[in-house]
Amino acid sequence: MGFRPFVYRLAADYALMGWVLNDTRGVFIEVEGDRSDLARFLERLPRERPPLAIIHSLDSTWLNPVGYQRFEIRHSDEQGAKTVLMLPDVATCTDCLTEALDPMDRRHGYPFTNCTNCGPRFTIIQALPYDRPGTTMRRFVMCRDCQAEYENPLDRRFHAQPNACPACGPNLALWSVSGEILAEGDAALRRAADALRSAQIVAVKGLGGFHLMLDARDAAALARLRERKPRRDKPFALMARDLDQARTLCQVPPQAEALLVSPKSPIVLLPRLPDAPAADNVAPGNPTLGVMLPYTPLHHLLLRELDFPVVATSGNLTDEPICIHEEEAIQRLGHIADFFLIHDRPIARHVDDSVAWVVRGEPRLLRRARGYAPLPVLVPRSLPTILAVGGHLKNTVALSIDRQVFISQHIGDLETVEAMAAFERVVSDFLRLYEARPAAIAHDMHPDYLSTRWAKEGDFESPARLFPVQHHHAHLAACLAENGVEGSALGVTWDGTGYGTDGTVWGGEFLQGDAADFIRVAHLRPFRLAGGDAAIKEPRRVALALLWEIYGDAVLDREDLAPARAFRPSERRLLSQMLARGLNAPMTTSAGRLFDAVAALVDLHQQVTFEGQAAMALEFAVDPGVQETYPFPLVTTNQEQHMLNARVEDQPLSLGPSPLILDWQPLVEAVLEDLQRGVKPAIIAARFHNALVDAILCVAQAVGEQRVALTGGCFQNRLLTERTAQRLDEAGFQVLLHSQVPPNDGGISLGQVLVAAAQLERET
Repeated sequence: MGFRPFVYRLAADYALMGWVLNDTRGVFIEVEGDRSDLARFLERLPRERPPLAIIHSLDSTWLNPVGYQRFEIRHSDEQGAKTVLMLPDVATCTDCLTEALDPMDRRHGYPFTNCTNCGPRFTIIQALPYDRPGTTMRRFVMCRDCQAEYENPLDRRFHAQPNACPACGPNLALWSVSGEILAEGDAALRRAADALRSAQIVAVKGLGGFHLMLDARDAAALARLRERKPRRDKPFALMARDLDQARTLCQVPPQAEALLVSPKSPIVLLPRLPDAPAADNVAPGNPTLGVMLPYTPLHHLLLRELDFPVVATSGNLTDEPICIHEEEAIQRLGHIADFFLIHDRPIARHVDDSVAWVVRGEPRLLRRARGYAPLPVLVPRSLPTILAVGGHLKNTVALSIDRQVFISQHIGDLETVEAMAAFERVVSDFLRLYEARPAAIAHDMHPDYLSTRWAKEGDFESPARLFPVQHHHAHLAACLAENGVEGSALGVTWDGTGYGTDGTVWGGEFLQGDAADFIRVAHLRPFRLAGGDAAIKEPRRVALALLWEIYGDAVLDREDLAPARAFRPSERRLLSQMLARGLNAPMTTSAGRLFDAVAALVDLHQQVTFEGQAAMALEFAVDPGVQETYPFPLVTTNQEQHMLNARVEDQPLSLGPSPLILDWQPLVEAVLEDLQRGVKPAIIAARFHNALVDAILCVAQAVGEQRVALTGGCFQNRLLTERTAQRLDEAGFQVLLHSQVPPNDGGISLGQVLVAAAQLERET
């Protein structure tokens, strides 16, 4: 990150002597000179640090003079505990891009130009500390000019570990689907651009794996990609040449612009413009587009060869990790891509693109990977070394060392053999790089999650305690940790699925507590999931299950209801038997499934092809001008109702031994009445969202906890999140949202660490 040459130059400003050293724990400096100069040096050190430098702590001690004769940058020390940060991969800086585009520069057109302010980090590191022999660049011997830059403390490439040029560094090649070399160097880039102009699909090897790229304007090419991948409806990400091109696609407010051009350079979700130069099937039925800018010289050079944005989606099959090796890509993507633009710099580990958006004026993450991982979340106190293995969907793993909780890149859904192998590689990677022997392993409470099974069956050198962590408790603990909160809060933890302490499927939970413990103070009224996991992909099953709970078998033959019409009569009879007998129909309190049910009732989706599709459609359908709401009463177990329009101001309800219940029946009945009157779906969707906001506020007032954390996958809904936060703010609550980790299951490994640490501390 250029910290040692920065220290060297700063010492030279005051003619100070001594040394600076990088080791496995951080940067050590011993500097000698006049006391006033040393004080000024110490004052400027944190203030003028390099742009990528992150100072988590700065400790200094006065020593007796030694009599150093010069200031030197010493070689890295590999001894000691590994606590130093591994930096994420960083987008190309302005200086390097200028060189790559300058015909007079020796790096003109070079796709792997970098310096200490930019370039690959996490994807090339193989050992700590971060030095070239411990990276995948060790195979490339620097030429005389690059070596001179590398050794000059006054050069911005001093100790830039991936430093290279056309004479000595990695190079490009264009391969056919059989692995035949078709072109190399600049010619490979130009031919790849020609292929993209010809509506062909090009697999491009980047920083952390392959992208599948094609012309974003070409609906036929996109349909071909969707068929081959396969990915029927889920949105594709786009890469725009620059901000100007991004502005032809989307509205780009200032906060989003800053995020797009930042060193992190994530995919940013933005409102689509009506005349955007992108085919409708880039993001079917979606008013937003996920847009990123080029973040390597290779991407910059390729996009400058084109005059249109491209789709840049992960180079994988659905539910598999992205490819990082050329031979692997040929094998797994050969039936999808028409050409392969590859390079010979090895990738140490797969890292997807991060996904972010701006909510309540601040950037927040939906997928944490390139640009962010594996930076840690700092916690107030030192923790034991704990490995947390996350959940089943959107998996990440976490490792605590002292006050730092390192969180892995996004691994994904553990649905395939390839995904599980990637999970095991990431765990092994973390433990090896940090030479960590965990005292405990935290895992989800669900007994059938593959991450849970791995934790229980793992072969470790030293025995480690196992800590099962309730799914929604982990969500709450994660939100508290990243907000630096140690006390109690009310966690509104809403998602699709989480294994409850009672063995049922939770998902619409209000948990009061901290990392050490929680009380389930309220939840949605339970209902059955007809067909179990099948209901996740068929919102019609959820809708009929809710209607069956209210009206019984008669509702299954209501041809005026879209979910009933979506089934054949024989299927309806089978559903009736399932629900009546409770066969393959587990109980749930899932808020995510409630979204699905309402989406099916208004006939937005009876079946879905990706997680959250129905709920997203319901959000996108909302008429924002509608203020009316549906009844969503809060009841106690003795059915004493506290309706939403009855404000709970005098004192909190006495919670008693049983949680309060949000009863969805009046809400569903009101939706049916609106459907019978011909009310538009946009109005129904708005009233439904307003009811959820009112319900959350009602529970918060009933419980009386001053801090409220909004967490879980349902809070990927911008409308729900922003309206709920605003109402809670206005009512005097302190609202906690996620920013360092996603609200979805990508954040629960952080929470698992904190819960296990709290339980260990309580035992001692």
